Amino acid sequence: MRNRIFSSLAVAVVAAGSLSACSKGDAAGASGGGSEHHVYAFLMPCSTCADRFENQDKPLFEAAIQKIDPGAVVIATNAQGDSAAQISQTEAAISNGADVIVVSPLDESAGSAISAKAEAAGIPVVSYDGLLTGAPIDYYVSFDNEKVGEFQGQYLADNLKPGASVVMINGDQTIAPGRDFKAGAHAALDPLFDSGQLKLAYESDTAQFDPAKAQASMEQALTKLGDQADAVLVPNDGIAGGVINALAARNLVGKVLVTGQDATDAGLQRIVLGQQSMTVYKALKDEAEAAAAAAFALAEGDDVSSLATGSTDNGAGEVPTQLLAPVAVTLDNMASTVFADGFTTADKVCTGEAAGKCPQ
Repeated sequence: MRNRIFSSLAVAVVAAGSLSACSKGDAAGASGGGSEHHVYAFLMPCSTCADRFENQDKPLFEAAIQKIDPGAVVIATNAQGDSAAQISQTEAAISNGADVIVVSPLDESAGSAISAKAEAAGIPVVSYDGLLTGAPIDYYVSFDNEKVGEFQGQYLADNLKPGASVVMINGDQTIAPGRDFKAGAHAALDPLFDSGQLKLAYESDTAQFDPAKAQASMEQALTKLGDQADAVLVPNDGIAGGVINALAARNLVGKVLVTGQDATDAGLQRIVLGQQSMTVYKALKDEAEAAAAAAFALAEGDDVSSLATGSTDNGAGEVPTQLLAPVAVTLDNMASTVFADGFTTADKVCTGEAAGKCPQ
C-alpha cells in the first residue's frame, strides 16, 4: 500500500461546479462536525457512455461517504468524454487537498496518467466500476463485467432459432469494462457461431459507448445485411437506444431481439413495450457504498484487504477487489428485481405509451 500523505492545507469544496477554498476543519464544522474530515475526489468519465454516473453513482457515493464520514468533502467532476479533462480534474483535485481519488477512468491513457499523478502525491486510488489497468491502484470495486456479457449472450442463445443471424454492436474497447462485456458475450455465443447454430453476421465496436455512433453502426449493418438480422448483442441501454432508432427506421422494432445493461428507466420502458428484450441490473447503491467504505479506510491509512472478496491483476500487480453480482432482467422478473429493490419504480417506467403496462 502506498504511503499516505495527510495534509492540513486548504482544500476545496465543489459547489455548482466551482471550487471555493476552506480548511478541512472548516468544512467539517459547516456540516455540524467539529473534527477534521477527509476530502474525496470522485472522477466520472462521461455522460454519453452512461448517464448513470451523474444521476445515480454520484449522489449515491456522496450519500455513502457522508454516512461514514459526516462532514466530508466530495469533489465530483465529469470528464464528459475528454481524457485531457479527466487528467486536469485529477490535478485540480490533488491541488485542492484530495485524500483519496475514486475514479472510473475514461480510457487507459487517462487512467495511467491519473495513477501516476496520484502516486507522486502519495494519494491512494480506488478504481470504480471500470478497472484502471497497467498502473498501480489500491482497490477495485465493480460488478462482474464478463458475467454481464455472458447474460446478454446467453439470452440470445436461449431465445434464437437455429440459423439466426446476430449483430454485435460492442462497447468501447479502450477500457476494461468494454472488453469484458465483449469477452463475456463471445464466451456465450462463440460455441454457437463455431457450430453454425447461430451466425455472426456483423460486428463493430462503439467508441465511448456513444449511442449516436452505435446507431450509425447499426444502420451500416442493416444496409450490408439487407435488413436481415434476428438479434443485436448490445452492451448497455444507451447503445440499445441508438440501435433501436436504427431498427425503427427500417420498421424492425420488436422483430429483432436487443440486449442491454444498466436497467435504465428508458431501457425498462422499452422492455415493457416489446422494443428491447432484456437488460442487466447492477445494484449501484451497493457499489457506491463499497467504494465509499474502501475510500474511507484508505483515507484513514487502514488496510483494505479485509474489505475485498478477491483480487484482480490489473497489469501492474494484484489489486484487492470487490466484485458484485449483476442480475439479468426481462419483463418476467422486472417487478421482483428492480422494482422490489427500489432501484426504480413502476411510476417512473410505465409512463406515456407504457402507462398501465408494467408487470405487477
